[in-house]
Amino acid sequence: MPSGSAPLLRLGTRGSPLALAQAHQVQARLAAALAVAASAIELKIIKTTGDAIQYRPLAEIGGKGLFVKEIEQALIEGAIDFAVHSAKDVPGVLPDGLMLACCLPREDARDAFISRTAASFAALAPGAVVGTASPRRQAMVKRLRGDLTVVPLRGNVETRLKKAESGAVGATVLAMAGLKRLGLVHRARAVLDLDAFLPAPGQGAIALTARAADTRALQALAAIAHAETHAELTAERAFLAELEGSCRTPIAGLARLEGGRLRFKGQVLRTDGSERFDIEAEGAAEDAERLGREAGHELAGRLPEGVLAED
Repeated sequence: MPSGSAPLLRLGTRGSPLALAQAHQVQARLAAALAVAASAIELKIIKTTGDAIQYRPLAEIGGKGLFVKEIEQALIEGAIDFAVHSAKDVPGVLPDGLMLACCLPREDARDAFISRTAASFAALAPGAVVGTASPRRQAMVKRLRGDLTVVPLRGNVETRLKKAESGAVGATVLAMAGLKRLGLVHRARAVLDLDAFLPAPGQGAIALTARAADTRALQALAAIAHAETHAELTAERAFLAELEGSCRTPIAGLARLEGGRLRFKGQVLRTDGSERFDIEAEGAAEDAERLGREAGHELAGRLPEGVLAED
């Protein structure tokens, strides 16, 4: 891009190391697909409320949507042309005029166990402290071992790794996808089984949002769209939206496209891990939204009163 010329597209992103790694991946893929220099796609770092407030649980300050609010506003105002997010941070319902434009191929959706002293949850000492800010992970840890003490732990990936590896907490749980994108997978002590640790809806996927009326940006993003991941994410997001749980409700969901069929597993837990409610569904990829919605509706009808609004 010649010096002083306007960028072809402006990409909005958070400024954490993981967010920037994801943004650079999008930038490189899009530049290659459009046959332009990477510099033609400008990265604009936007600080979000979720980044600014690091020492309070997200559930107390408005939930995971705080990682996208300011970026969504920049899109609405036209300050950027599209935005890159970890898909699990994107709320089930976007503001009017915005849409989930596309996804990149999904990374590993599993969670990883991190600890200095133990190679697994089973090996932790009785009453050991596990740090995590995720209500889903908190509930799953308590379900796995009710004797463990779970405390809030926020911060970027490196911050949480250091807390566990320094012994400030006995262990923590991080997404494998983030570790892989940052070249830190060697610091995982174990990869957690999907049966015990079903991931958050959208985990492992990179989602790009744009203005629904911006045909220029949408056409550009279509060049890097991964249809299989989009179908999986559509089902997971529909499941989440149908349940309409509070930001404190532990909800998990994972769809996998295999042999042309979409197979979905969903889960809601009590916050203390004492009960788990599961559902499975299967259907065609083109029915992803309906499959997720119907799974959420069916599971919601089976939940004891108050589970979706537990504190």
